[in-house]
Amino acid sequence: MAAPTTLRIETLSGAALLPVLPALHGLRAAVFRTWPYLYDADPEYEASYMRVYVESERAAIVVAFDGERPVGASTCLPMVDESARVVAPFVALGLDPDRFFYFGESVLLPEYRGQGVGVAFFAGREAHARQVSDADFACFCSVRRALDHPQRPAGWVPLDGFWRRRGYAPVPGLACVMSWREVDHAEEMPHELAFWARSLTGAALPPTGPGSSALPTGPDMSPPPTGPGATP
Repeated sequence: MAAPTTLRIETLSGAALLPVLPALHGLRAAVFRTWPYLYDADPEYEASYMRVYVESERAAIVVAFDGERPVGASTCLPMVDESARVVAPFVALGLDPDRFFYFGESVLLPEYRGQGVGVAFFAGREAHARQVSDADFACFCSVRRALDHPQRPAGWVPLDGFWRRRGYAPVPGLACVMSWREVDHAEEMPHELAFWARSLTGAALPPTGPGSSALPTGPDMSPPPTGPGATP
């Protein structure tokens, strides 16, 4: 980890995102190329994907700057503005997409991790969701990988503990499928991603399957994790 750096965190929306989009394309490509996503980025797709956050009136990207250089970013938008592959599992379980604000990716260059940026990303997105919507819940999804996957790094620790400290919990039975080309593969392949959520208003999530329980309503302010796989 690099020596602590004074980073500037800004929440940007609409046209204010245009100057930083090229840098954000590069951030996504670099960070998602590593475990657990192993994503081999397609420049055309990246350009069209990030435009969604410019065009959605209530979307935002929380950006971490080192000077004028973007070194991390975290996206969010109303669930109703997301793609059908993300929205459909909610509808299938009888969950109203209008009640959810979807948190997309959080990417941060490795040398800036361990300095509290991940906490700032969640705080910024939750504040934005409350400001621009009446959504009851914030949610995101995370790829599922086999414990014996051959590319799983030794000592890798998932971010589940960090997400729980931020007040999020897995939603039983709620998952989506996204396809992308992995590094060293010629074709796209499907990947299952599991949803996590927390209440923004104190509202209880309707049961979604075996093991369902009320979602947390606020973060557990225990110390952040450390070591391999620790949060940004």
